[in-house]
Amino acid sequence: MRIAFVSDAAYPWHVGGLELVESIEARELAKEHELHFFSFRWPGMREEFTSNGIRYHTFHQITREKFYRHGRRSIREAMVFGLGMFRLFSYRFDVVYANEFPVLHLPLIKLYCMLTGAKLVLDVVEVWDRDYWVDYLGPITGGLASAYASAFITSGDSYVANSTLTADGLERMGIPRSRIHVFSPIIDDRKMRAIRARQTDTIIFSGRLIKEKRVDKLIDVVRSVSRGVKGLRVLIIGEGPEEAGIRRQIAAMGLGNIVEIRKFYSERQKDNLYRAMKGAKMLLHMSEREGLGIIALESLALGTPVVLPSYSPIPEEVRRMCVVEDEAALPAKVIEILRARNKARYISDTETLKNFYISNVNKFYSKLFKELGLIR
Repeated sequence: MRIAFVSDAAYPWHVGGLELVESIEARELAKEHELHFFSFRWPGMREEFTSNGIRYHTFHQITREKFYRHGRRSIREAMVFGLGMFRLFSYRFDVVYANEFPVLHLPLIKLYCMLTGAKLVLDVVEVWDRDYWVDYLGPITGGLASAYASAFITSGDSYVANSTLTADGLERMGIPRSRIHVFSPIIDDRKMRAIRARQTDTIIFSGRLIKEKRVDKLIDVVRSVSRGVKGLRVLIIGEGPEEAGIRRQIAAMGLGNIVEIRKFYSERQKDNLYRAMKGAKMLLHMSEREGLGIIALESLALGTPVVLPSYSPIPEEVRRMCVVEDEAALPAKVIEILRARNKARYISDTETLKNFYISNVNKFYSKLFKELGLIR
């Protein structure tokens, strides 16, 4: 079959949880199908090239600075990406697998599918209600964006949600549950088992440094913990528009000798991230906006417990494997885990991790394509 993946960002040229999952799915599907990937042209990408069996078609030079404006996704760049979907009309595909965001691209993709008979599968990691859109973009723009999103996100033939929480959100939009499939293949279990690392009393976090990740709250917890734990070390791995503010906060609190910020590791250096996570005592994840929590799942697969605030939106199937505490009680729980000899006892229900293995990709999509009438 001929499959088109559509996403404005592509891993490893742009690092993010969604991009990582899309990369895994695309590489696995490319082993059995002809796969094309349409994306912005990030630094290091050529206009047309093939990698891991995937044929990339890129347009419009983009950088992280252009991608975000004032800590939010750029509406201008979203419009450019939407118009770029005219490129699809030069090809014929059986399936278009599109990331729901930035939403502005969906009308042209739907038109393409209507004219060619291709099936539209939407990859959904978050469902925003009207209040969230308004909070994100303001009352007028946010209200219009909410109406627009509701009109076009419901136009898919099938949906792949990354969690039951996301699936519930799609159902509330009026999409029949029969068209929604929950799947998120992000754990290479064989690689995880092969990782070795020296154990340290380190708190780790990895993710984009954007406001929603609430790294500022993480620093607040660290300040409280540092008063009762000697030799504490905190490693933050990430990049983003909030980095300068986070560095100022660290300096103002006198935590410069405790907290280290590193840039994202490249794809070739990914094992260094996994070793850092495996060697850490815990992953502290304070994000207030999260679709699934991929970094949390990777940490759990490496045997490192994950600590979450009770407000965390991470879905229940991941939360039940983590340590969840009210925000005010987090410093005490973090100190408890740092002092524990056996960190593994803070991980629950490890059998659930099997639901996230990448070895299931082609099996899952073969079943989905049969339901869509594309294969027998």
